[in-house]
Amino acid sequence: MSAPPLQATRTAAAPPPQHPTLEQRRAGHAWSHIEAVRREFSRQQQDEYAGQAKEMPTRIITSGLAAALAFLLATAKSGTPKEKPHFVRLHEDLSDWVLRQRPLPTAKNKNSLLESVIHGDADFLQLATDEALAYLQWLNRFAEAQGLSEVEGGTADAQ
Repeated sequence: MSAPPLQATRTAAAPPPQHPTLEQRRAGHAWSHIEAVRREFSRQQQDEYAGQAKEMPTRIITSGLAAALAFLLATAKSGTPKEKPHFVRLHEDLSDWVLRQRPLPTAKNKNSLLESVIHGDADFLQLATDEALAYLQWLNRFAEAQGLSEVEGGTADAQ
């Protein structure tokens, strides 16, 4: 007896996921916020935003999430309060993701990640730190993909 001839079978493409994965949600949020930064700020401010975002994971690991966020907001307010609104925007972007888009249990203040960390418990701090670091990976990838560069000495690198 011979085997039946092999026929080419068509496989249908996998249907799109019904619900995006957490990584897809992080990526989508980060992409939309990088696009907003590109629309709303000058090129120098865009580059400074990207530079701060790039430094945040190291600051978080070295000093902790609260200290890294406090440094970011203190830097934003050096001089006049409106001097570096793009630094405040980075805190707002992190707060939006961690507290509203990826709501973590026991968040004390849905508007400020820094205040939620200060007033939260150890479990919240660990979850918020992990989520902020994961989100910053996407934010930094997309900032780099959009040509935003790290800033040294407060001015954009000349290209």
